[in-house]
Amino acid sequence: MVPLLVAVIGGYLLGSVPVAVLLARAYGFDPRNVGDRNPGYWNVKERLGPRAALPVFAGDTLKGALAGLLGLLVSGAHTTGLAVVTGPSVLPAYAGVAAAMAGHAWPVFAGLRGGRSVLAFAGGVAVLCPPAFLAAVALLAVTALATRSFAFGARAGVFAVPLLQIPFTPLAQVAATGALMCLIGLRFAQAALTARRG
Repeated sequence: MVPLLVAVIGGYLLGSVPVAVLLARAYGFDPRNVGDRNPGYWNVKERLGPRAALPVFAGDTLKGALAGLLGLLVSGAHTTGLAVVTGPSVLPAYAGVAAAMAGHAWPVFAGLRGGRSVLAFAGGVAVLCPPAFLAAVALLAVTALATRSFAFGARAGVFAVPLLQIPFTPLAQVAATGALMCLIGLRFAQAALTARRG
């Protein structure tokens, strides 16, 4: 229970660091009040450009990765030869990533007004199943080149993660990854409802 609690609490606090809000404030605005009102990389990029918004991309991805690593390390760092999380480390590592995603979505350090957790998810997958992460990045690149749209490539890479994970992990872990993705879906649905009411 202790490794699980450490992973969840630590993951949530990591996820709650409002990288986009902190960076945007340095430029004199709050991303929750402009554009699509999502405090994440895409909204900040629309205001500042990709180079200035790069710290948000890196920071939000790192939150998920660090949370996954925390869960992995406190549970004994059990992995396969391909560095895929296994055994007693599965639950704490997944719980840490889930908590980071929840922290990003409902950050305690930013009035519970957070983002959609896509990059936190991506960072977590890099720890949970590195081969699937690399395959997703390759799919993103190929799709983005073929469609000339990074956004479309990113969607293809993210949504393909559970399928790309199948050769490397038990189906229970594939299902757990799908459950993490449900949080992203929930956040997009909430954003759509908020926009409709507005």
